[in-house]
Amino acid sequence: MKEAQVPPPDVPSQLSNSSTKRASRFLVIGAGSRGNAYARAVTRTTPGNVHAVAEPHPFKRREFGRNYIWGAEGTPSKGQEFTDWRDWLAWETERRKQASQSNDGTVPLGVDGVFICTLDETHVGVIQAIAPLNLHILCEKPLALSLQDCLTVYRTLQPPEGPTKAPREQTAIFSIGHVLRYSPHNMLLRKLLLQDRVIGDIVSLEHTEPVGWWHFSHSYVRGNWRRATAAGDGSLLTKSCHDIDFILWLLCSPASLEEAQKKGSASHFPRSISSAGTLTQFRRSRKPAKAGNATTCVSCPAERECSYSAVRIYKDRHLGKGHTGWPVDIVCPDIEDVYSAQGVDAAEKHLMSRLSENYQVGVQDDRDIAARPWYGRCVYEADNDVMDDQVVTFAWDDETGPPHRLAKTASFHMVAPTEKQCERRGRVYGTTGEIEYDSYTISIYDFASGKTVVHDVPKPPPERAESHGGGDYGLAGKYVSAVQAVLDGELDIQTAQARFVGCTLEEAVRSHAVVFAAEEARRDERVVRWGDWWTQKLKDSAGDF
Repeated sequence: MKEAQVPPPDVPSQLSNSSTKRASRFLVIGAGSRGNAYARAVTRTTPGNVHAVAEPHPFKRREFGRNYIWGAEGTPSKGQEFTDWRDWLAWETERRKQASQSNDGTVPLGVDGVFICTLDETHVGVIQAIAPLNLHILCEKPLALSLQDCLTVYRTLQPPEGPTKAPREQTAIFSIGHVLRYSPHNMLLRKLLLQDRVIGDIVSLEHTEPVGWWHFSHSYVRGNWRRATAAGDGSLLTKSCHDIDFILWLLCSPASLEEAQKKGSASHFPRSISSAGTLTQFRRSRKPAKAGNATTCVSCPAERECSYSAVRIYKDRHLGKGHTGWPVDIVCPDIEDVYSAQGVDAAEKHLMSRLSENYQVGVQDDRDIAARPWYGRCVYEADNDVMDDQVVTFAWDDETGPPHRLAKTASFHMVAPTEKQCERRGRVYGTTGEIEYDSYTISIYDFASGKTVVHDVPKPPPERAESHGGGDYGLAGKYVSAVQAVLDGELDIQTAQARFVGCTLEEAVRSHAVVFAAEEARRDERVVRWGDWWTQKLKDSAGDF
C-alpha cells in the first residue's frame, strides 16, 4: 500500500516542550463488545477521553456515543461519529490539512490514539491505512490471522531504514489486546515468580483455559470464530493467543522490560514446540438421534433436552432472567432497546426471530454462509472446524549467557466442555516450592518450611465482572498512561512503551508467531524447533525483523 501524505497530528508523538497539558483523546473503531469494554475502562478509570467512534451498525454506534462520548441527551459534534473507519480516515486527513493552514481555532479536534476493535481479519488493513497518521494504536487480539500479515504489521509500523535495513525506532505507542498481562492477579503472580522468586528457579508450568461449555458453542461453533482459514488460524489463535502470550511472559520475557532494554537483555526462547488437538464434540456423528434432520434449535424435537439449545442458552438462561447484555446483545445488537421500549415479550419475539435464521448447504454460496454467525444453528450441524480440545507443550534449554536462565517445560490446555468460563488455573513447579493458582487465589507451598501462604486477589467489582479479571481495565489504563506520558512530554516513546505497556511490537508479533508454530506442529504431527522454524519463516517472508 502506498503511504499517504498527511499533515502532522495536533501534538507531536515524541517529547514536547509545551507546558500546556490536556487529556488524551481516542477513536474507537468498532463498537462491539471489545470496543465497549475498552471504552468503559478509559471512561471510568483513566484521564483519557473517548472522543470519536467509527461503527457501521446504527444502533451500536448511537448507543456507544450516548454511553461514552456525547451523553444520553447530547448529539455528536463534528468529527465524533463515523459509519466507517475509512470515512474517519478521510475526515482526519482533511482536518489535518485545514489545521496546518489555519490557527484560528475553528478546526475541530482530532485524536491522539486509536483502539482497533474490528473483526480479526480487518486489523492489518486498518493498521496499514492509518499508519501514516502516526497515531498511537491499541489493537484487539489477535493482531492478524496469518504470520505473514503479522510481519506486515511489524514492517508497516517499524519499517527498515538506512543501509543496514535495521528497523527504525517506534514513533508511536503500540499495544495489543493481550489482557492477561494486565490483571491484578497475573501481575502479582509474575512478581512472585520473577522478582520475589518465591519458588526459586521455575522448573515447569501447567496452564489451563476452561473455555466454558456454552461459551465455546456461542463463539466457536455458531459464531464469528468457528472456521479456521488456510493461513493457519483457529481457536488457539482467536481464543487463546493471550494464554500462549501469558506463558511466554512468565517464562521468556525479562522481569522488567525497561531494565532489560538498559542492559541489553534478551528473551529466553523455547527450544521446541509441539501440539495435539481435535474437534471432539461438535460434529454430526455426535448429534442425538431424536434430533433427526433438524438443523436449527427452534425446529428441533430434542431442543428441550439438549444442553446446547440456543433457545435455552439465549432466551431461558439470559433474556428470560432480564439479561440483555453479552451474549444476547451479540445475537441481537438492539435487544436492550427493544426490551426497554416494547417489553419482554417483544424482546423474546425479536430474539426467536434471529434464532430461526438458517442456511442451506449446497444452495447458498458458502462464502455467504461463512460471512456471518448463525446463533440458532444446531451445534452438531454447524460448519465449524476449529479445535475444541488442544494441548501445547514447550521445552527450553539452559541459557548460556547472563542472566543464565535454566531449562524448563510448560504445557497449555484449552478445553471447551467445562463448568468454569475462562477462569484460568494452573501450577508452577520450582526448585524451592510450588505455586497453584486460579483466577482469584495464588497458593505458595515452600519445601523448606512445609508452609503454605495464600494470596487472595480481590474479585473485580460487578461492573468489571466480565473484564478478564480486571485485565481490560489494566490494559486500557496502561495504554492511556503511556500515551499521556508522551503527550505531556514526560517520557519518550521507547521508555513509555517499556514502562507502561511492558511489551514491544516485536514481542507481540513473536508471541503470535509461537501460536502459528504450535498450529503447524499440530497439523503436521511433529515437533517444531523454534529457532530453526523462526529463522526459516523470516527468510521465506523476504524481509527483516
